Amino acid sequence: MLDIRTENKNNTLSAEWLVTNGIGGYASSTVSGANTRRYHGLLVAALNPPVERKVMVSKVEETIVTDDGNFELGSNFYPGVIYPEGYKTIESFERTPLPKTVFYKRGHRLSKTIFMVHGSNTTVVEYENVGTEKTKLQLNPMFLYRDYHSLYKEDDSFCHYYDMENSSLQIFACDHSEPLFFKYSAGKFNANYFWHKNNEYPREQERGQDFLEDTFSIGYVEINLSPGERIFLMFSDVSEMLAQNPEILKQDELLRLKLLNPKNNTNQFFADLAATADQFIVFRESTQSYSIIAGYHWFTDWGRDTMIALQGLGIALGKKVISKSILNTFFKSIDKGMLPNRFSDNEKDTPEYNTIDATLWLFDTLYKYYLKFGDADFVKENLHHLEEIIKWHFKGTRYNIHLTKQGFLSGGERISQLTWMDARIGDYVVTPRQGMPVEIQALWYNALQVYLFFANELQEKPTPFQSKIQKTAETLKKNFKMYFLNENGYLNDVVQLDKSADAAIRPNQVYAISLSFPILDKETGKSILDTVDKYLFTSYGLRTLSPEHKDFRPVYEGNQWERDTAYHQGTVWPFLLADYFQACLYVFGLTPEVQEKLKESVQVLQQHFYEDGCVNGIAEIFDGLNPGRGKGTVNQAWSVSALIQLLSHSKQL
Repeated sequence: MLDIRTENKNNTLSAEWLVTNGIGGYASSTVSGANTRRYHGLLVAALNPPVERKVMVSKVEETIVTDDGNFELGSNFYPGVIYPEGYKTIESFERTPLPKTVFYKRGHRLSKTIFMVHGSNTTVVEYENVGTEKTKLQLNPMFLYRDYHSLYKEDDSFCHYYDMENSSLQIFACDHSEPLFFKYSAGKFNANYFWHKNNEYPREQERGQDFLEDTFSIGYVEINLSPGERIFLMFSDVSEMLAQNPEILKQDELLRLKLLNPKNNTNQFFADLAATADQFIVFRESTQSYSIIAGYHWFTDWGRDTMIALQGLGIALGKKVISKSILNTFFKSIDKGMLPNRFSDNEKDTPEYNTIDATLWLFDTLYKYYLKFGDADFVKENLHHLEEIIKWHFKGTRYNIHLTKQGFLSGGERISQLTWMDARIGDYVVTPRQGMPVEIQALWYNALQVYLFFANELQEKPTPFQSKIQKTAETLKKNFKMYFLNENGYLNDVVQLDKSADAAIRPNQVYAISLSFPILDKETGKSILDTVDKYLFTSYGLRTLSPEHKDFRPVYEGNQWERDTAYHQGTVWPFLLADYFQACLYVFGLTPEVQEKLKESVQVLQQHFYEDGCVNGIAEIFDGLNPGRGKGTVNQAWSVSALIQLLSHSKQL
């Protein structure tokens, strides 16, 4: 757990927390309360769930008022200084079940608990006097209104508010803003309009982004709390929520979180992972069905990420209804035989279909859904979608995706990036993989076999189309080794029929022996895993490029160019562990050696989960040479999904 001792309180300035609302909105900051990212905020509302996210409340500044002076509990970064230094008053922090911070100063002990109302853009903050002294408290909310990717600057033409009944205010941050509704359950509101200027966001500065922002206050709530007394602050984008009892809302959320723990589970780590998994499950307004946010704070729902992450976040956890709904979300979005790569932040924009692998992952995930739940009716209802996808790939679809006479699936044109290694800065393609990437062939073969499996299970008699698929799969498998297995015993990363193969040692070759229907035999798999173990495996995940390659980047840091050129050039990705260990199980079985390696990965990621980055989260990536501190998004869906699957393999449940 996060260690907050007297000599160790600086980690409260970097450790982060996150709570979500199931529709794309969230609240997030550091344990200290100092926002260090543009994406931090007490209320980040998804106005068109799960997208169009707006930061509406930055934070609350808390002050204990005494006869001996005022004591600030909050902290902020400004250029060259941290002020105030309220983080030094933090006595403890716990993340489970809700983020709760306890402050202590001069005999006054105060707790602060934050949660969101599930299904609503509503954040509730509870302050309780958990000490023995009466405490006078001033609570000063800081407001703004902006897209969560941008920053906010002072403008005195902004902001007006109206008093409502029952200690409530309706606030308009600017002429074009949606209203924000604010309620305080006790105390007195004192109007006092001012700006906090030049709030500094260190994580943005590290990323080479703009990092200064202004926020404003319209006043503060003042209250005297006797021991055991509480006050609730409610922030919402709908006025109806203010009529709700915040204590009941809290108890409802606590019960909801408790019920996320899988039945008969006694492993607290797995219970916490299940709660974290739920943060990525969101309801999509446009399709009236569920989807998966790829990562917090800045990703929306992506096709590839959803298909991969669903295997752990939904299927492995036994969430049939949600898993089925998510699959339906993407079935509805199929166009020209392709799943969307990404839904836009702006719902008015059409989905982006620049992916060759998301569609193929659909087959594998649907197959695992069927094995888990036995839902033959659902598969039968959607079998025509699988047929449509295969037919489009046979005749050719976007981005020059087409079938070769060798049975391979080829794709890519100009500067398009169609696989998960998709970093591009302007017209510069960091990892060009046009042609026939190795994992695409494994996924394509797997997709064909999945279709044949379903057709055999659910259809009464074979069809000519099935025969064509069977022949294509056989041709593909016959040619795969010839074109991809090189003289060094591992798989080429990309093959182009008219050029020499790209023999860079990358993790994509693992998919040839990890999917539901492996394209390679176990003996060949041993040689592949020998190479992966030697150059790519770490307990945190797999490197994306061998350290011996001239383009290997040991550290992920710096501005966008520096980060994007390292993203898939050695950087470690934990989500790859799910397929790495599945490959180990296929090739070797659950041997003592595999078990030991699996145990080590679970242990290091468990420590990261509780102590590094986002408390109760798994980062997107780690440095390639010496992985340790999480990088990229602080909580990534397929990273959490992978760890859930690892725990299932290790039989620690």
